[in-house]
Amino acid sequence: MDTNNWRSTPPSGEPTTDTGDWRTQLQPDSRQRIINKIMETFMRHLPFSGQDGLNELRKIAVRFEEKIFTAATSQSDYLKRISLKMLTVEIKSQNTVPNTRDNSIPPDPGHAEPSSQSRAINSYLFTK
Repeated sequence: MDTNNWRSTPPSGEPTTDTGDWRTQLQPDSRQRIINKIMETFMRHLPFSGQDGLNELRKIAVRFEEKIFTAATSQSDYLKRISLKMLTVEIKSQNTVPNTRDNSIPPDPGHAEPSSQSRAINSYLFTK
C-alpha cells in the first residue's frame, strides 16, 4: 500500500486540485446565474422605474452577491445566506416602505442623494 498517495483520484483519472477554499470551485457563470435570480426577486418585489432603476437594481444585486460570496464559509452557507435574504425581501415587500421624504421640499439637483428605492433595498440586504 502506497501511503504517500493520499489524494483521491476521481473516476476521470485526473487528480483533484483541492485548494481548501470553496470559492475557487464555484464557476463564474454560476455566480452570474445567482445574480440573475437575485434580480428576478428584486424585479418581482421591489419598485423600480425605467432603465436607470433596472441598472440600479443590478448594481445592488452584484454588490450584495459579492458581500455574501466574501463572507460565506462554504458554498452551502453562501446559498443559505442568499436564500434567507431573498426571503426577507419577499416578506418585507408585502409591507409598504413608508415614504420618509418631505415631498414639499424639492431635491437639490447638485446633490447625489440615493433614491428611496436604493435606500429601501440597502436596508433589506445590508443590515443584520
